[in-house]
Amino acid sequence: MDRLDRLEAISVHILREAYANFKNLCMLWSIGKDSTVLLWLARKAFFGHVPFPLVHIDTGYKYPEMIKYRDKLAMEWNLDMIYGQNTEALRLKHTFPDGNATRLECCRRLKTEALKHTLDGTWTRYRLNHATGKYEPDPNREPFTGVIVGVRADEEGSRSKERYFSPRDQENLWNIADQPPEFWNHYKTDFAPGTHVRIHPLLDWTELDIWKYIKRENIPVIPMYFDRGNGKRFRSLGCYPCTFPIDSDAKTLDDIIFELESGKLKNIAERSGRAQDKEDGGGLEELRKEGYM
Repeated sequence: MDRLDRLEAISVHILREAYANFKNLCMLWSIGKDSTVLLWLARKAFFGHVPFPLVHIDTGYKYPEMIKYRDKLAMEWNLDMIYGQNTEALRLKHTFPDGNATRLECCRRLKTEALKHTLDGTWTRYRLNHATGKYEPDPNREPFTGVIVGVRADEEGSRSKERYFSPRDQENLWNIADQPPEFWNHYKTDFAPGTHVRIHPLLDWTELDIWKYIKRENIPVIPMYFDRGNGKRFRSLGCYPCTFPIDSDAKTLDDIIFELESGKLKNIAERSGRAQDKEDGGGLEELRKEGYM
């Protein structure tokens, strides 16, 4: 069994443990490479079927190509697809692109607040109707208490402090100092009623592991990750006012894998193109304490 086989086996085990132990479970899908690998693993874990809804937080500033990719895959793979949005902040123009918020304030409103209220059911959820291909308000407002997320420990500093099963309080606040120990593949899955739990099946994967697995499994990923002729590509995807490509001529999976293995990107952080990280002092810890992905 090679490294990818071991990582896959652990992730599939975590997904099945989550499904067995949490009644109201969902998975966050950002459209990026990590959460798309996570989606692929969920289909493997449950024999081609994903038995819980996928949730995407649409800030209103995602690249149109990302939304198109989301809906195409959701229809093709028959996914139970939901999106949430802070429609009030967008209506009032309380955003960074409108000049009425810093990048971090904008993230809090359009991502953190939208995620919190989508998960707890206090804001409208929009669910894909596969018969029409359109999204409709979802009458089900039951809170999601278990949330599967494609977080990797090596991507950014605060993520390295997570556990596979990481509890939050009822307000989705994360107490980094109060995390359960996880030894020898024993995970704490019994939490007090009302505890919001984030589940991280990709925690020990690296960026290189992700791309090697995508190649091995032939997983469809959004073309924005590849150079399409201008010497630039995205390494991390987010909102278009705050996400920028890196200089790279990697046009194929093999090219990206070579960049990572050769050390060409060793002095360039994976999220270097995400401007909001710099505003937070180079990390996302404060945002993530409040519930950010």
